[in-house]
Amino acid sequence: MREDWEEILYQDAVYKISTSKQKLKQKEYSPFGEFPVVDQGQDKIGGYSDDKARILDCNLPVVVFGDHTKCVKLINFKFIPGADGTKVLEPKQGIEPKYISTLTHVLVHKIKDKGYARHYQHIEKENLPLAPLPEQRAIVAKIEELFSSLDQGIHDLKKAQEQLKVYRQAVLKKAFEGELTKEWRKQQTDLHTADELLEQIKVERQKHYEQQLENWKQALKNWEEKGKEGKKPGKPKEFKLLPELSKEELDEIANLPNGWKWLKNENYLFEVKDGTHDTPKYQDTGIPFVTQKNIKNNSISFSDIKYISEADHNKFFKRSNVQKGDIIIAMIGHGRGNSCIVDTEKVFSIKNVGLFKFFNEIHINRYCLHYYQSTLGLNLALKKSKGGAQPFIGLTELRNWPIPVCSPKEQHQIVQEIESRLSVCDKVEQSITESLEKAKALRQSILKKAFEGTLLSAEEIAACKAAADYEPASVLLERIKKEKKK
Repeated sequence: MREDWEEILYQDAVYKISTSKQKLKQKEYSPFGEFPVVDQGQDKIGGYSDDKARILDCNLPVVVFGDHTKCVKLINFKFIPGADGTKVLEPKQGIEPKYISTLTHVLVHKIKDKGYARHYQHIEKENLPLAPLPEQRAIVAKIEELFSSLDQGIHDLKKAQEQLKVYRQAVLKKAFEGELTKEWRKQQTDLHTADELLEQIKVERQKHYEQQLENWKQALKNWEEKGKEGKKPGKPKEFKLLPELSKEELDEIANLPNGWKWLKNENYLFEVKDGTHDTPKYQDTGIPFVTQKNIKNNSISFSDIKYISEADHNKFFKRSNVQKGDIIIAMIGHGRGNSCIVDTEKVFSIKNVGLFKFFNEIHINRYCLHYYQSTLGLNLALKKSKGGAQPFIGLTELRNWPIPVCSPKEQHQIVQEIESRLSVCDKVEQSITESLEKAKALRQSILKKAFEGTLLSAEEIAACKAAADYEPASVLLERIKKEKKK
């Protein structure tokens, strides 16, 4: 802060306007009306009312602060205050409303979020830098000018991000319609068809079933030798293929190249299962319990994880034995469809999460993952979602999810074609993310300089001192103190 500035308590810089007689409860809002209602919500106007008697008597503009939400609004029109948490703050004479509003935004960033708590009590006890009135106006104008350029840059970066998303999906769409490998395919002479691959999968299924039978026979023998103690081992069930996709279903999805085939997930993969949908008792330590919210950014996040007992985990693990190389997918909520490959040896259980398991010798899990993450593929599952406020993809939908199948050799080639293109996207996206972070830091730097008195140039400060209404901050502070005594 500059030497010719002063400090003032926030609560001494504003009048806290009482709203007790005028405040309107949210259930009394109308979607239409003569007078706007301003509350602590994110939107500038929360609703409307025709009750003229509730209009707040104050000198405009005022700062409206959300005591619970920490929202800051500068209001320059007549309004009715909303109930609970709506603080109306009228700047005192000699304090520019936009100046105090901007300072309030700065203070909000300093407050630790404690959920639905009272926050104004922390703000009103903060000291503010008090500049002469012409400087206040000049600082606000300079901030608005710099922020305007910064906002345009951020807008352009976010637009580029959206364009990258469109490009990613265009690449994936071409990949799973066979376009990316069209020329490559013409040069091949030994490609297997999807039907041949399916026959190979059937052979592997049979081998697996025969091994299960042998294991069961041995377990049964051991059980009998121990005098039939405990539960009798259950005989494994032989795998049954789901009915193939009907002509009507095939007519709704993309045409595939010769040798490719649409198959149902259950018929193509080794296993399609889901985790528990029960809520066990949580504890401070134990086995990580992964839910749909932990699947993000193409991986599993263990940073905000809950834990369950080993006994609960063992019960859930019998149903869904997650292993490295599997794919897991969120089944519920607005993030449903988020998926990733399990790339850890860490033991964990899953809830509201689908599980796809593979024949390691045959399947290419990265091929499948790219398909599940493509709009082409994901929309086929999402349109089968059920539920209202909490939509979900059921296990039946995951099992019947159509997937385009080609030879493993071509699947490898498709993965290479996709990832060579998307690796460029990843680098550009990383650069955009870093630029957005720098823009965020620059915004804070501008505010810091503004309220340390170093944002304006010497020429701009000189122009402020030449203004007709200029007076030192000390004189302004003294007048505010006298006004407070009155």
